[in-house]
Amino acid sequence: LNAHQPKRFAPVAKEETDMTGIITDIQKFSLHDGKGIRTTVFFKGCNMRCDWCHNPETISPKPQRAFYERKCIHCGHCDHCPTGARVTIGREKSVEEVYRELAADLPYYRESDGGVTLSGGEPLMQAEFARELLKRCRENGIGTAVETNLSLPFERMEGLLPYLDQVFFDIKLMDDAQHRQVTGISNATVLENAQRLAHSGIPAVVRTPLIPGITDTAENIGAIASFVRTLPNVRYYELLNFNPLGEEKYRALGLTCVHEGKRPLKKEALLALAQVAQESGIRVVYGQE
Repeated sequence: LNAHQPKRFAPVAKEETDMTGIITDIQKFSLHDGKGIRTTVFFKGCNMRCDWCHNPETISPKPQRAFYERKCIHCGHCDHCPTGARVTIGREKSVEEVYRELAADLPYYRESDGGVTLSGGEPLMQAEFARELLKRCRENGIGTAVETNLSLPFERMEGLLPYLDQVFFDIKLMDDAQHRQVTGISNATVLENAQRLAHSGIPAVVRTPLIPGITDTAENIGAIASFVRTLPNVRYYELLNFNPLGEEKYRALGLTCVHEGKRPLKKEALLALAQVAQESGIRVVYGQE
């Protein structure tokens, strides 16, 4: 850091913490998880069981072994695979270990008004770790955001609020019976938490992943958009096109990809759903997840 760096980015002395979490990946130079150049930290563990998840490696809270067959060169060194064909997904890291990786890109955050986004999986499954990491970032002037399904008790989110600049959360389905069927849990807590979050005043973005034959109906999108209109802190409603890139991950984990072969919605279908949502009088954006 040089002498011309803004004061809010000056390092702040802090005692190191021994608190650890399970992280699957730290993705640098992300451009889709908030404003500016960001680093996205992927937490392991999720309480939902969406069978379309394009990050299936983040669902289990425990480290897992994966085998990417296309990378295998049959060298026989499976214990220390040189090509990355056999990998362990999920590593225990301390707050300080993760923060040091994030802080390496302070100049990029500063120049682009970017920062750090916690994602997953579901970060609120490791709420205390997430809170300490966000606090560490905030103390050093790094912008912060979290991506959450917002379905866990609000107390977990409440602890993060003092250290957040923005929240991204999903509303997948408005029909509770359908929501239970495809995610394994009710949407009642999601909707209640969304209303409680609105009172915090923290800017939020609501997202709906467009899953062919499940969430991509005009009825569902219209109902979600009408609900979003009641949330004064929401900056916009985002329709995320179906992402098929998780297919290889399912195979690597020895899992069945229920939606294998399905492809993203075409532009015309996306536009039609966006128009349905816009009828509620809210700002709508759409694109690839």
